[in-house]
Formats: sequence, structure tokens, C-alpha cells
Amino acid sequence: MHKFESDGNRRARRVNFLIRDRERLLGSILLGNNLVNILATSLATSVFISIFGATGLANAIATFTMTILVLIFAEVAPKTAAIARPDAFAMLVAPVMRWVVVVFAPITRIIQLIVRGVFHLFGLDVSKNSSVFTAAEELRGAIDLHHSEGRVNKEARDLIRGALDLHEIRIEEIMVHRKSIEMLDLNKPQQEIIRQALDSRHTRLPLYESDPDNIVGVLHAKDLLRSIWDADGKPDNIDLKAISRTPYFAPETTTLQEQLDAFKIKQEHFALVVDEYGAIMGLVTLEDILEEIVGEIEDEYDSPVQGVRPQGDGSLNVDGDVTIRDLNRAMDWNLPDDEAVTVAGLVIHEGQCIPDIGQTFSFHGFRFRILRRRRNQITAVKITPIETPVI
Repeated sequence: MHKFESDGNRRARRVNFLIRDRERLLGSILLGNNLVNILATSLATSVFISIFGATGLANAIATFTMTILVLIFAEVAPKTAAIARPDAFAMLVAPVMRWVVVVFAPITRIIQLIVRGVFHLFGLDVSKNSSVFTAAEELRGAIDLHHSEGRVNKEARDLIRGALDLHEIRIEEIMVHRKSIEMLDLNKPQQEIIRQALDSRHTRLPLYESDPDNIVGVLHAKDLLRSIWDADGKPDNIDLKAISRTPYFAPETTTLQEQLDAFKIKQEHFALVVDEYGAIMGLVTLEDILEEIVGEIEDEYDSPVQGVRPQGDGSLNVDGDVTIRDLNRAMDWNLPDDEAVTVAGLVIHEGQCIPDIGQTFSFHGFRFRILRRRRNQITAVKITPIETPVI
């Protein structure tokens, strides 16, 4: 209706005018519906009484006849037509309903006050601002519904849901953990540092002195190559700290939408994630945030292995550090990610322990078997969907 109205459709504008106050519209429809049905039943009863006399037979015939007529022509037929063509039917009846709403407005207002008063006695809030779902949740529900009906494909659903989730996901949920970050130690020999930078598949590398938490800059591959050219290929003539860029730090509780806005304002593509004590937790890039919307973006340096390996028996061998969001997106699953970010974290949270190799858990409709473990870190899990019997 909003699309039709924006295109200049006057009938759609009438529909939107009516549904802005849905409580008043619903009250007018129900009032008119009951008024007509009761009036028609009373008139039919009077007619049959005049024909058959004031007997039980006349009442029975009137009841049966009006039940059939009301059920078919006042209930089933119009509602079936409305379900089949909701937009067209709404625009067809909107002009009439506008006058019905206006005529019944005083009565419906009194009914609204009575209903709200009764609900208030039971502690129920039915005001316009008491919606259970946010607009984003309603959109997610609509997209999931259309996807289940085959009207929206999985890629389009993931794209829209990814954009809606930016306000709810924190960067700590998608960041590269500090143990997986490639860093350069300025205390190492200059030539070794440059060799490590050139061998890396990343274009931005953090620089630290002595302690990995002591980040002093971010080295960009383009700046390094330009400096090597200016130094005639002599690495000892390059001041890596001088050509590095000022590191940009972001709190771990920042949402993806906030971080995306910050990247655009600061014209940055790379942020180091810190906790409340200032310790390095990981890093997040602009590409990481975009991948939450459009899915995995692979370039010529990305590894083809994403940590999810389908098996012939229908199970998956999954690395422990694979995020639940990525697994859900890839397999169209609904594993919860409220209490844990990674698959390993989910197993630990549900099992309430650090499991041993070979230990098996069953929860959320899946069976999790521990394949590998390094010290207290789960590195590989076999996940098998559990078939639920149809009752």
C-alpha cells in the first residue's frame, strides 16, 4: 500500500489513512458487521414467524437459514476474496469503509475506552506504543515467512537480514581473535620484519614494541612498497615506525552499525578491538562488516577452506573457531548465538565443561562430537543433525 501510494494511487492513500488507526478501523468493522448480522437475523425471524406463526419451527428455520446466509455471504465469501487479493480488495472497499469509520467514530471511541478500561484492570497495555516487536523484528519475520513460502531465495533473505542485524551484533562477535592476528615486532631485525610483511596475505599489519598489547602503528603494504622504492631497495634505510599509520582502537561492545559509521567518518578500513582494560582482543575490518551483509567475500589471497567440511554421511566437520552466525548462514540452520560466538563456545556453554576428545553432546537438534582439542581449546567438532520423528 505504501508503494502504491508513493506511485500516486489515490485508493491506496485511502487504505493507508484507514490503517493508521487500526483499532478504530477494527472497531468500526466489527460494529457494522454485528449490527448487520443481528438486524438481518431479527428481520428474518419476523418474516418466518409471520409465515409459520410464533412456533419453534419458525425460529428453527430462521436460525438455520440465516446461519447459512451469514456464513457464506457475510463471512466466508468476502474473507476468502480478501485473502486471495488483499491489496485489490482493500482498495475496492476503502471508499465505503471511510464513511463507515466516520459514521461510527463516536460509538467506536466509547467502545475503545471501555475495552482499554477493562484491560487496564487486568494490567494489560493495549496502547499504540506497546508493540511487542520492533520494526526490524517484523521485517525479519516477513522475510523468513516469504523465504519459507519460496518467494524469497536464501541469498536475498541473508542479505536483508544481515543489514537488519547490524544494530544488534557487536564487533567482538565477528572480530579476528588476537591469537590469529599477524603482527610485526619492531624489535626484530629490519629485514626480517619487511620479509614477514611482504609474505603476509594482509595489506595492513599492526606494529608493536616488546609487548603485543603495545601497538605503536599499523603498517600498510602500499606505504611499505613506496618506502622500499624510495630507499632504492635498501631495507635498513626505512623507518617502519615513521611510515606506519596511527592505530585506530574500538571498544569490543561497539555494534557493527556504529563501527561502520565510524569507518565512513574516519575513512578507515581497519580497527583494533580492545576490552574495558585496553587490552587487545582482536581486530575488525570494513570487509568483515560487509561480509555480515553480503556473505563471504573471497579474494585471491583468501583461503578456500572456511572451516566447514561436509561429510558423506550428512554430518559436518567444523573448526572450533567457526562462528555460529557463519555456520547458520552457510547451512541455513538456527543454532543460538546469544551465549556463545563460536561453535567451540556453544559446546562449552551447553556442556558446562571443557569436553574431552570423543565426548558427545546433543542439543538444539544436533549431535556434537569432539574431534580435536589443544589444551583447553576445542579445535574441531563433528556436527550431525538429529532427525526428529514425525508424530
